[in-house]
Amino acid sequence: MCGIVGIYNVPEASKLTALGIHGLQHRGQEGAGIISYDKEFHSKNAYGLVDHIFNKDKIIENLPGNMALGHVRYSTTGSTGAATIFYNLDFGGFALAHNGDFTDSTYWRDKLKKEGAIFQTNTDTEIIPHLLARTKGTSPVNRLIQVLNKVNGAFCIVALLDNKLVVARDSNGFRPLVIGRYKEGYVVASESCSLDLIGATDIKTVEPGEVIVFSKETKEIYHLDKKVKKHFCIFEHVYFSRPDSVIDNQLVYDVRKRIGVELARETYIDSDMVVPVPDSGMVAALGYAKESKIPFELGLTRNHYVGRTFIEPTQQIRNLGVKLKHSAMRLFKDKVITIIDDSIVRGTTAKKIINLIRNAGAKKIHMRVSSPPVAGPCYYGIDTPNRQELIIQKYGHVDVVKDFIGADSLKYLSIKGLHIAVNGLKGSGFCDACFTGHYPVDKKE
Repeated sequence: MCGIVGIYNVPEASKLTALGIHGLQHRGQEGAGIISYDKEFHSKNAYGLVDHIFNKDKIIENLPGNMALGHVRYSTTGSTGAATIFYNLDFGGFALAHNGDFTDSTYWRDKLKKEGAIFQTNTDTEIIPHLLARTKGTSPVNRLIQVLNKVNGAFCIVALLDNKLVVARDSNGFRPLVIGRYKEGYVVASESCSLDLIGATDIKTVEPGEVIVFSKETKEIYHLDKKVKKHFCIFEHVYFSRPDSVIDNQLVYDVRKRIGVELARETYIDSDMVVPVPDSGMVAALGYAKESKIPFELGLTRNHYVGRTFIEPTQQIRNLGVKLKHSAMRLFKDKVITIIDDSIVRGTTAKKIINLIRNAGAKKIHMRVSSPPVAGPCYYGIDTPNRQELIIQKYGHVDVVKDFIGADSLKYLSIKGLHIAVNGLKGSGFCDACFTGHYPVDKKE
């Protein structure tokens, strides 16, 4: 999962780009990058958080121009590589940022290597410039559209080429992408929360299969050849997207509250309080508490300032990791607790949190999960563990998972309940493959 931003026809575009990717920091903390254009291309990529990389005026001043793109990276296919990439091709410079995963990346890398291509990274994004270099067409934009028609999987891209900004979304619409106006120019981002931060107006969704080209003061819209069949990632509503983002005219915050309501209807159990795992279970817990009429309490506190490498990660420290990140309030003693979280993947964090609450004196702990069991990996832009590492696959039954994490009871939201909550039961329009195993696009090796 990554976040991308594109700016067109805005003075000092890199400043807005830095602000935009900061608003998408939740989508990737591994690295960040910005490429701008002012008769020539200027680039800055680094590992770390946005405010650590772009924290000085001098850095932004070295990224001049009225066009720019930015990226926050969370690696999926390819564990190394820059957040943004740049290539000099026959028509000039080509800059690219990509959110998603090409399901045929292995096929294309092997084919291109046999043809003499030299890859600088192991990211799937680098497939695009290599294919672009080998594609003929009437214009650089035409060549790029041809390339996007060749590849399969999930992609939202922003690209700078031929003095233009190009924005594209795959025909399944796996990942979110929105566009808005800013003064005389345009802004595009993975989520509307980023455009709100920038101050963009007239925010609209980039539709599945759309390719939008910004040139001078014009906007041209093209469509990919592949048939549009919407499969938006349902887990964006459960966890990935920020709650203040709007997706398909639905505020994510409202959707998550409805998810909590459905969870309470399906899995209600009497308890003294409803407690979210911060921050992932917060909004769903509000919905659960409202529907169940059980008091909502912020019984767990999250330390947002815990660094990953500030102390040597010895085994002793690893065992204390959950205490560094979460602490329990002194209100659990002799109480029956319903704890809410968005998902259980490997189960290790859930086990530690339940143990933390148990040690704080809780009499019983009932865990409720605002999504179905994660039963398969994601091939469309999320670094899900392989099937063998998923707890439901490892232990095979919810009751065994319950015993592993140490809960007195464990219930998940049903797939039907999730679809009801996101208003997608009829005609779906969602990808739920990580829960159901029904993959809309096959992974081609």
